[in-house]
Amino acid sequence: MKLSRILSNRDGVSRKRANALIAAGRVTVNGEPCRVPSQDVDRFSTVRLDEPVIQSGDTAHYLMLHKPVGYLSATVDDVHTTVLDLIDSTLRPDLHIAGRLDRASTGLLVLTNDGSWSRQLTEPTIKLPKVYRVSTALPITPETAERFAEGIWFEFEQLRTSPATLELIGPKDARVTIYEGRYHQVKRMFHAVGNRITSLHRERMGEIELDAALAPGDYRRLTAREIHAVRSASPESHLVQS
Repeated sequence: MKLSRILSNRDGVSRKRANALIAAGRVTVNGEPCRVPSQDVDRFSTVRLDEPVIQSGDTAHYLMLHKPVGYLSATVDDVHTTVLDLIDSTLRPDLHIAGRLDRASTGLLVLTNDGSWSRQLTEPTIKLPKVYRVSTALPITPETAERFAEGIWFEFEQLRTSPATLELIGPKDARVTIYEGRYHQVKRMFHAVGNRITSLHRERMGEIELDAALAPGDYRRLTAREIHAVRSASPESHLVQS
């Protein structure tokens, strides 16, 4: 919401008066003066006119969860246990998942109540790297890395995936880096080259790497650096990281 609108929502404050108060430097956003009436202000920001609080900012939550096998990446389900059942009940309201994993998959899962931040993390045009450790049913052929680098054609979506990288760790084990996050993308890519994934574990999303100290089912808050890395990401970010 625009800063001027937040201020003018107060009884007796016109939009013109709100603009004048902002221009005079009497309005602060998170403790910093803001003189731009059109400044976008999210619901997590605290806005004051002189000392009185105009908007008390909601608390933003950014969590890293080590997802175990068998938990559904959903906020609620009538049949299956969900990943939110692993989170303290006081933190659950408004949380959503930024980049799901299926029930059989494990590893890094990010949960937040900040929608604009999570869109930045998962937005395909920004192309933040998503890194997965995979095991396969059949040996991984040398041609697999070449096919992934060229992009795999997905008939249903009528598109070719962005180039991905494959680092062979063993005959049936690899680390795969993709820059999108389409539905079951890694599994479908291996299926397209005649193989099948038997286990998938997400290690990293952008600059957020699964904390080695987290046991399956445990979680922690993201650090300020991890949160900022997502906010500051641009469509060129992956060129520096890859």
